[in-house]
Amino acid sequence: MGTRFGDTTSSEEALRASAVEELSTVIDQEQVPLSPEERRRLIREIADEVMGYGPLQRLLEDPSVTEIMVNRFDQIYIERHGRLTLTGTRFSSDEHLRTVIERIVSKVGRRIDESSPLVDARLEDGSRVNAIIPPLAVNGPSLTIRKFSHVPLTVQNLIDWGSLTPEMAELLSACVRARLNIIVSGGTGTGKTTLLNVLSSFIPPDDRIVTIEDAVELQLQQEHVVRLESRPPNIEGKGAVTIRELVRNSLRMRPDRIIVGEVRSGESLDMLQAMNTGHDGSLSTVHANSPRDAVARLETLVLMAGMDLPLRAIREQVSSAVDLIIQVTRLRDGSRRVTHVTEVQGMEGEIVTLQDAFLFDYAAGMDAQGRFLGKPVATGIRPRFLDRFAELGISVSPAVFGAGVAPVGRR
Repeated sequence: MGTRFGDTTSSEEALRASAVEELSTVIDQEQVPLSPEERRRLIREIADEVMGYGPLQRLLEDPSVTEIMVNRFDQIYIERHGRLTLTGTRFSSDEHLRTVIERIVSKVGRRIDESSPLVDARLEDGSRVNAIIPPLAVNGPSLTIRKFSHVPLTVQNLIDWGSLTPEMAELLSACVRARLNIIVSGGTGTGKTTLLNVLSSFIPPDDRIVTIEDAVELQLQQEHVVRLESRPPNIEGKGAVTIRELVRNSLRMRPDRIIVGEVRSGESLDMLQAMNTGHDGSLSTVHANSPRDAVARLETLVLMAGMDLPLRAIREQVSSAVDLIIQVTRLRDGSRRVTHVTEVQGMEGEIVTLQDAFLFDYAAGMDAQGRFLGKPVATGIRPRFLDRFAELGISVSPAVFGAGVAPVGRR
């Protein structure tokens, strides 16, 4: 079927080539008056429709497209280089779109109909698919595809794109090697998982790592890795295995590091307890718009665990478990930048104390094309966790913390 979410097999290529040859023969026999370009386009469209995913096929094959968003049959947006654009591609009708959705979800053994009108799934190549149909989708079927990159991004990629600086990369590498517990915070589509994957690359190869995700996206290159994935309930509403159950189970697997793709419910309590009971160096992400919001979000998620804990006890749990919060933000120009690297220093009274080590310099302004000129800059304040670095023999260049903006006090 050509490039099917980047996972083409030789048999599919041969089948498509055979189909194209057959279509060409039929057009010759019917003596259809077409120019060479019209002929190629017609054959391509028919092949995509019969063996691929119709109008989406070319978008799926385009490596510069990272996400496809079908709002309705005649409105398809894509994300390319961080920017959302409306395409001229469209389906012929709701029924046409519905047929393609059913073709996609059937590939992973799922179904979508009026009794089960939404599907969230991972395809064989790792791409994430979310489909929703009426009556839940008021304007007709809707489809979102987040394409999977087969080549994991490196820290150098993020430096080249301006997401972080070499100095920040040096610090984050040292933090991971020193087994700090790190939370990556950010909104939807900000690149939290990408950054989490890059941070994971700093983990020593002899550590036993257990990863836990709703849908597998992490691409760790170490050999000693066990990957766990939650399971949604079946059509009868049974058989679900939650992230929380997997976190609890992972503690019995003798992990050196636990990496949870995202905490979004009661599993946050189990994750914090693991961080507090000898599983140093654990990593996770959370949906929040700032480091302070990330702390508040973790507090809320712990309450969802159903434990009747006082707020102060929850805050003490957070402050003692989490060492570092990294905030990643999608700016107005479409770029994804690390805007805060913030140390969690403990409690003062009823408040979790935070201290910024790096902040994004918004004051640098924007260029004529509307791109931000700023970069993350050290605040000049020495984090407390550097003492741990010294004990472990991990060195960080003094230039990493050279003051680039006015020092920021405790918050």
